[in-house]
Amino acid sequence: MNYVESLHYLEELNTFGIRLGLARMEELCARLGNPECAYAVIHIAGTNGKGSVTQMMDAVFHAAGIRSGRYLSPHLISYTERMSVDGHDIPEERFAELLTRVRSATDEMVAAGHEHPTQFEALTALAFLYFAEEQVEVAVIETGLGGLLDSTNVVEPILTIITNVAMDHADRCGGTLAGIAEHKAGIIKEGVPVITAATGEPLEIIERRAEELGADVFVCGEDFSAQLFFPNGGGQRVVFHSVVCREPEPFELALAGVYQAENAALVIMAAKLLEREDARVTENAVRAGLRSVRHPARFEILSYEGVPVVVDGAHNPAGMKALRAGLDRYFPDAPRVFLLGILKDKDIDGMLAALLRPSDQVVTVRPNSERAAAADVVAGIAAGLGLSTHACNDAETALAEAVARARAGNALLVAAGSLYLVGGIRALLTAGR
Repeated sequence: MNYVESLHYLEELNTFGIRLGLARMEELCARLGNPECAYAVIHIAGTNGKGSVTQMMDAVFHAAGIRSGRYLSPHLISYTERMSVDGHDIPEERFAELLTRVRSATDEMVAAGHEHPTQFEALTALAFLYFAEEQVEVAVIETGLGGLLDSTNVVEPILTIITNVAMDHADRCGGTLAGIAEHKAGIIKEGVPVITAATGEPLEIIERRAEELGADVFVCGEDFSAQLFFPNGGGQRVVFHSVVCREPEPFELALAGVYQAENAALVIMAAKLLEREDARVTENAVRAGLRSVRHPARFEILSYEGVPVVVDGAHNPAGMKALRAGLDRYFPDAPRVFLLGILKDKDIDGMLAALLRPSDQVVTVRPNSERAAAADVVAGIAAGLGLSTHACNDAETALAEAVARARAGNALLVAAGSLYLVGGIRALLTAGR
């Protein structure tokens, strides 16, 4: 297959939907020669923040001179964004060539009587194969959904990170916060250290599972912590505190958002553990990684036609709460116009209640997904909160409407919600740059 044909094939795989379980993935990896065993793995799960932590860890390895792979999902524009080596996304030609081989293996599986792998399983296998053939030393692997039955959970990591646990994907992870925590804790492996920012009942579940498997646990807020501060000269820094290792000087942090202090703390703690085994993971490497890391559409501050814009893929109530905290800290006095698109299986009422102020304006549009909520549904919920709203039929119209409102009110424009929307909006905002 060429790249265009590979995209058609991936669309065909959508018919198999989301099916949790490891049997198909284990069979597929075996037929590909178990590429996931060819390198060390850092395995990352969590409700929010796992993408940022994945990017930070990969940036630290890159700064340390360690050849690393990075796998995350979903993508903003192209499937090739999901997997990279040494900071470079996989080329389209290589993507198509490897997916062709994965397709051959899946066809053999089906012919032998096995279930057909899903789209996410095919992409995950492709990433594993890519990293093996590129001879990476370590791969930073983000889970797709949950953890216990997620396709990535065939790996045997050297370190596990669970960012936090909140209500999301409850329909597929037990229906309760405790059920979600059980799924996140499912990536813990025997004797493999765990670093987490979970609290309350989810933390108890994680600690219990770790104890059963003889895995040490390092807890943010107990064993280590971080605070974000803003020097007079500009920028932002993270102060890291730890009861288990020396406290370094503050770290510069490229990623905006108050929640990034906690994410950075997880990465700094991870580096402290990893440096015991690899002298290349130095404090200087951590500093360089945190200073240079990029993660598009995560409290990303841009400008469009003179209008300040924040693009953020907050897609659940906890994410919206974090976005609201960031807006209140970085832009406390600015009027706000929101451009929102949300999936219908999300807690839309809870998300809007966590995000919006009475004076805010809301423009809505349907994200490009079969799971998307209609624009007028989201607008109706916002209107019920007493806000000025406008539902649009397409992203271009919605962006024009939101920009016009922001300019008229000298306001901040905030594009948020599903990454199926935010990725497209970001592409419109950055076109021609």
